[in-house]
Amino acid sequence: MNYTTKDIQQRVDDYISQFKEGYFSPLSLQARLTEEVGEMAREINHRYGEKPKKGTEEDKALEEELGDVIFVLTCFANSLDIDLSDAFEQSMSKIETRDKDRWTRKEGGTKGE
Repeated sequence: MNYTTKDIQQRVDDYISQFKEGYFSPLSLQARLTEEVGEMAREINHRYGEKPKKGTEEDKALEEELGDVIFVLTCFANSLDIDLSDAFEQSMSKIETRDKDRWTRKEGGTKGE
């Protein structure tokens, strides 16, 4: 299934809205996001780094860990009434301007030409 950022934000909000507790505080969400990114980093280190898993550790899909990061990040955005598409656009505009000559381009020009 393909979701837009609006779809993702709405689905997360629909889920969270069914509970009296609602969204966690920004500080709690930041801690949770850090935890999820750490779990993703651990999985990447096991797959691509020098630290093999212990025999007792379960195999987790990297996609699952990335999905957890997206969920918590979406909770964070929703709790602060931030549109993820707008945040992404602001970031990409900054990066495309600041870093336009930073790396060696592939033959054939830029994407979209």
